[in-house]
Order: sequence, then C-alpha cells, then structure tokens
Amino acid sequence: MRKGTTRRSHRLGDQIMRELAEIVVKDMRDPRLEFLNITGVRMNSDLNVAEVLYTHINGRTPDLEEALEGAKGFLRSELGHRLKLKYVPELRFIWDEFLEKMVYD
Repeated sequence: MRKGTTRRSHRLGDQIMRELAEIVVKDMRDPRLEFLNITGVRMNSDLNVAEVLYTHINGRTPDLEEALEGAKGFLRSELGHRLKLKYVPELRFIWDEFLEKMVYD
C-alpha cells in the first residue's frame, strides 16, 4: 500500500481515528471490544484504504481480531453517516507493535 503523504490524507486519517474511537466507546455492544485503543490511521495515496492501528489491554487475541472483522461493516457505515463522505475507505485493522517494540527492545 502506498501511503498518502498529502495534508488531506493526514486530516482524513485523523478524523477517521477520532470517529472510530467514539463509535467503539459509545455505540459498540461487543464486550470483546472494551478497552480497545485506536492508536492511529494511515491512509493510502488514493484514500480508498484506511489502515487502523490498534492495541488492547489484554494483548492480541484471536477473539479481538474476530470481533473487529465482524464489526467492519458497522464501523464503515457509521463512518459514512458521521463524516458524510462520498466514498468510505475500506478498513484494515493492524495490531500496533510500537509500544511492544519500545518496551522489549
């Protein structure tokens, strides 16, 4: 994926990160997604893919990844309603290893 380096891609990534965090806290009912932290969003160059970086207090578990995959459609439709975008980017969830690398390296 070619990362977007424009101001627009950074701004859209920040908006998506804020909205996803709010949706997860206020609108999601899945207990597996409690304590989920959205740590960043990277957009590709044509703004049709958003890589959502996340961490969780319990670490990386198959249940968490399954819950995120199952919630993709709901999260994407909620983003469309809230941001009023013509095209809502595809969401790809990626475990953020930055903190682990800082602690263990």
